[in-house]
Amino acid sequence: MRKIICSIAMVLAGCASAPIGPRVAVMPAPGKPYEVFVAEDQLCRYYAAQSIGAAPSDAAAQSFVGSAVVGTAIGAAAGAMGGGHEGSGAATGLVIGSMAGAGQSAYAVQDAQMRYDLTYQQCMYAKGNQVPGMPMQTAPSQAPYPPR
Repeated sequence: MRKIICSIAMVLAGCASAPIGPRVAVMPAPGKPYEVFVAEDQLCRYYAAQSIGAAPSDAAAQSFVGSAVVGTAIGAAAGAMGGGHEGSGAATGLVIGSMAGAGQSAYAVQDAQMRYDLTYQQCMYAKGNQVPGMPMQTAPSQAPYPPR
């Protein structure tokens, strides 16, 4: 029974994943060659992926499995105390634990995507591209800092 429950939790935990790309539309600056924009896009995607690391999806999966296992244990104990028969407490615990784990997993994936998008937008804006909600960059008319 325990092996079956752990196997189900591990299969369900495989649903958590890391961001595969930005969910924001960034446009090239006027006059910027498309090849340059594509190179900057690839650089910023790599930078954003490195900034969040691979840990968020692993943490989401571990959170899901951990919640399912704890939920199963609590459900089994409650079922035994309540006179449940043939693992009904463990099954209830698995369902409740899986739901809690899925919620935590979804939050971790959403947080990773938000951090990825923010880092990607910052990188693309720093390269002079048009980012939604940000003012259009213009070339300064004088040196940004006065000489000393």
